Amino acid sequence: MARMPTIRDVVQALATRDGVDAVIVLGRDGLPIDARAGNGLDTEGLAALVPSVVTACQRLGDAAGRGGFGVGLIEYGQGMALVAGLTPDTLLAMVFKADTNIGSHLFELHRHRAAIAELL
Repeated sequence: MARMPTIRDVVQALATRDGVDAVIVLGRDGLPIDARAGNGLDTEGLAALVPSVVTACQRLGDAAGRGGFGVGLIEYGQGMALVAGLTPDTLLAMVFKADTNIGSHLFELHRHRAAIAELL
């Protein structure tokens, strides 16, 4: 019988994808559940910042009449960051290297987000 994947398996698989510098699954309190990062990134420090970003995005969505927060993508001079709601209590954050084509990452997240959430 095949072993069911765990959230740790998913984080590891996402972290090894092209252009990914960090993957963090965290609670809405900012505490990491599981994380993988390269380039010396501090996953605990990053996780602590994510809830305030989500709160700001939620407020923007409310003000614009767009409903609840789903996925946010932020572009910086040296790459991008993605934050997605998985469950009412958990979030996914990913940090991408500069010049990463994130189209396939967004597609896979959209396609598998519910299955990832079921692992939590």
